[in-house]
Parts: sequence; C-alpha cells; structure tokens
Amino acid sequence: MKAYLNYTRIVLIFVFLVIIAGGIVRTTQSGMGCPDWPHCYGRLAPPLSADDLPADYKKYLDKQDIDKEYNPVHAWVEYVNRLITGALGILLVIHVGWSFKKFFRTRQVICWLSCLFLVGTLFEAWLGKVVVDTNLAVVKITLHMLGALFLAIIPVIILHKLNDEKIVHDKKLRTITTIALILLLAQIIIGTDVREQVDEVSKALSYQQRDTWLQQLNAVFDVHKILAVITSLFVITVFWRSLSYVPLQRKGLFLLLIVLLLMAAGISLASFNIPAFIQPIHLLLSSILFVALFAFRLNIKK
Repeated sequence: MKAYLNYTRIVLIFVFLVIIAGGIVRTTQSGMGCPDWPHCYGRLAPPLSADDLPADYKKYLDKQDIDKEYNPVHAWVEYVNRLITGALGILLVIHVGWSFKKFFRTRQVICWLSCLFLVGTLFEAWLGKVVVDTNLAVVKITLHMLGALFLAIIPVIILHKLNDEKIVHDKKLRTITTIALILLLAQIIIGTDVREQVDEVSKALSYQQRDTWLQQLNAVFDVHKILAVITSLFVITVFWRSLSYVPLQRKGLFLLLIVLLLMAAGISLASFNIPAFIQPIHLLLSSILFVALFAFRLNIKK
C-alpha cells in the first residue's frame, strides 16, 4: 500500500510540473513555439537551428503571430512542456494498471478514479492541440488551466480514500473552507483574464515599456487584487480555526505558508512591473493552494 500511495504522490507532483511548465511557456511567449501538434515543424523534435528546418517551414510560421523567424528557444520550451505532459500520461497508464491489479476486487472506486485521471489527462492533451490550432484562444487557455486543477484533485481524492485520516466535525470551518475554495477558483479564472490582458498589452508594445503594462489593464485587474485580499483572509481564517484540531494543524500551517508566499508573489508582480520569473511561480502557488485547500476540506464534515 505504501508504494502505491507514494507513486500516487509522484503522479500528483507531475501534475504540478505540467502546470509550472505551462506557466513558463506562457511567460516566455512560447505557446506557439511549435505551431503544429503533435509534431514540431513537422518533426518529432524541434530543430536546434534554422539551418535544420524543413524546406516548407514557412507554412508553420504562418500559423502564429509571435515569431517572424524560427525561434529555437520558444520551440524547445513548448516541446519540453509537451514531453512532461507525455511523461504524465505514461505514469498514469501504469497507475491505472496498478490500481486495477490492487483494488479491482476490493475498492473499485480507486480504479475508476485512476481511469478518470487518465482520461482527463488525454483530454488535456487534446485541448492543448486545440489551443495550438486556434493560436492560443483565450477561452480554451482558461479551460486548459481549469482542466489541470481538476486533474490535480483526483489523486488527492485517491489518497484521502486510502489514508486512514481522522475526520473533524466542524460545520462552520467546513463552510468557511468551501467559501475560500470558491473564491480561490474565481480568483484563478479572473487571473487568466488578467494574464490575457497582459499578453495583449505586451504584444502591442513589442514586449517593451514593461513599466506601463499594468497601467493599461482594465477594472478586472482591480477586482483581481480585491478578491486576492478577501480570499487570503478566508484562508488565514481557515488556518486559525484549524489550530483547534490536532489532525488539521499541519495542513492549516501549510495553507498559511502557501497563502503568504502567494501574497508575496502577487505584490512582487504588481510592484516590480511583472517580473517574468515570478509569473509561473505565482501560477504554481495558486494551484498548490487550491489543491491543498481541497485536501483540507475533505477532512471536515458537518
């Protein structure tokens, strides 16, 4: 059982690797680094230089509007992102087989959750293809992000069902945690809209004048900041109430740590002209907070 649980945790870590890889792809404007899918410029792996491109490479460049010439950095950043997603798929095939072998006769729900995990990952891969085909359409990017969060909570549910954890009965804490989850999900969705605005502004300015980008965002950015404060207060309240229950104290402390780091990342983005390296960290922290809050919520009943 211990080996299976540890393997499930490794798969969960790979989900977060996929999320941060996607954040790096977007931060570096590499989303169309490979304009075709599943190949890259018609090849299994992107060329190291323009000299290695196929004769008809221009038809691939015409599918996107970021690079006028071949950019090997963009190509390889996107390609590595695809490799990580592919590795997750392989890990999940093994996970499904292991789940059926170990639990099919005793706890079939684990088998079906594992299957759902695999199917969800395949859907994410397909959605990634659609995003490429539509040249990074906004709605589809948001769905891509929400899909990754959905994938991340499946192994959490599996671990919760298999771990013998004590359940806390606190209706008020359960309600506060649920509200915090809803607020955080809304915050993540609004954040994708803010990110899209930043993409549009930066592109219009040829990725120059970074100090003016935030000034050109609309009221959605103000909503994002206000909601960030409200969500943080709810999470801090969850932490404070968790101190009353020994089984929840470590989980509550982890939530506090992540929300403080997330606040620091958000303040850094707003105060220092959106540093590129902070953006994927901000995305990763918000994803970890959502999954950790969901896991926390599973341990509370009315």
